[in-house]
Amino acid sequence: MKILVTGGTGYIGSHTCVELLDNGYEVVIVDNLSNSKREVVDHIKEITKKDVRFYEGDVCDKTLMTKVFTENDIAAVIHFAGLKAVGESVKKPLLYYRNNIDSTLTLCEVMSEFGCKKIVFSSSATVYGSPKSLPIKEDFPLSTTNPYGSTKLYIEGILRDLYTSDNEWSIALLRYFNPIGAHKSGLIGENPNDVPNNLMPYIVKVATKELEILNIYGNDYDTKDGTGVRDYIHVVDLAKAHVKAIEKILRDRGVDAYNLGTGHGYSVLEIVETFKRVNGVDVPYRIVDRRPGDIAACYADSSYAKEKLGWTAEKEIDEMCADSFNFIKKNR
Repeated sequence: MKILVTGGTGYIGSHTCVELLDNGYEVVIVDNLSNSKREVVDHIKEITKKDVRFYEGDVCDKTLMTKVFTENDIAAVIHFAGLKAVGESVKKPLLYYRNNIDSTLTLCEVMSEFGCKKIVFSSSATVYGSPKSLPIKEDFPLSTTNPYGSTKLYIEGILRDLYTSDNEWSIALLRYFNPIGAHKSGLIGENPNDVPNNLMPYIVKVATKELEILNIYGNDYDTKDGTGVRDYIHVVDLAKAHVKAIEKILRDRGVDAYNLGTGHGYSVLEIVETFKRVNGVDVPYRIVDRRPGDIAACYADSSYAKEKLGWTAEKEIDEMCADSFNFIKKNR
């Protein structure tokens, strides 16, 4: 059974491809390599000892997507492809709206034309905006504080409307919290092409002296130490949730949203100190101004995913920090 993974050479996408292959699925990847590398495909094959079909190109390209569906009998799609930096989205909102929404519309049009109506969408906890209380549940009010989050929320609405118009669709909206860590092999992990937007790759690049110092954006939030608090989840746990979501949409029709997190919030400073302790390295940092669009705290209630998908996060924060550093050490 073939699963199309858009953005499959990216951080979460590559780990999900490994889990799919390990669970007996065939994988087809489409990725334009804007924030990843071609060699990731080879690493996926090396880890799993299985083949992967790869198309380099943009999901916005309808000709390409038609070719992918013509050449492969796709049973379901996991849609990761999209721009994902909160700060950049505030500076370049039109880029984010054009890319993230257009790619989804093109994908769904082609899926519909080929009668493939099963999709897992890579959404985000940013759709909850600045939550009134914690932990966050799926039925909380939805709002956004930045254009990146808005694209995720709009796409969720598009997919819900799609199901309303045609009840043959089966759709899982996966709202991620903050993935970190890497595969135990050290062959795949998070290694952005430019200066990192996410905390862990930034910490790692400072720990390896590729960057001089870590910028911590704000220490005046209403949190335990003034720095932002997030729900950090191991990327392998997150990838396993996608396999569970595929099983669900292959089995049942409908549309539903699921939080994917650990339910525990860690501050930026706690992550830095844990990373230093686990890996025995120094991570110099400085406090700078808050980033526009950031919120104080965010962590999940993932009990619904446990109930409906049979999934729960298993890995602890020490392992997340160790695996993140192991990946970079093996790939320097």
